[in-house]
Amino acid sequence: MSDKPSVLFVCVHNAGRSQMAAAYLTHLSGGAIEVLSAGSQPADQINPSVVEAMAEEGIDITHEVPKVLTADAVKASDVVITMGCGDVCPVFPGKQYLDWALDDPAGQGVEAVRPIRDEIRTRIEKLAAALTGAAR
Repeated sequence: MSDKPSVLFVCVHNAGRSQMAAAYLTHLSGGAIEVLSAGSQPADQINPSVVEAMAEEGIDITHEVPKVLTADAVKASDVVITMGCGDVCPVFPGKQYLDWALDDPAGQGVEAVRPIRDEIRTRIEKLAAALTGAAR
């Protein structure tokens, strides 16, 4: 484990919310935070509306693929942020767990994804500032 704080974002399909959160934290932290994302039941691909919404922000996530949640990913993380995966997420002592109640962008057009994206960005800005000790 590195000296950098590590954050794992988890949602059911790892095709929307967790991908947006991971992309924002990677982008906004400038590499100061190790970022992982996973899903309890990963989809086959990232939601195209999510890809489009993030592209509007200048963030390219076309190369990302949904990943399955593993106990190792949770163990390797300092902070685990869940987004609708419920009791499926493994819990380990000593980890900080946050549950972000966010609408699921699955099956939604880009117009419906934008407000979810914007809410995620607001939360990520606060999280990045808290983890790096820097005001954003």
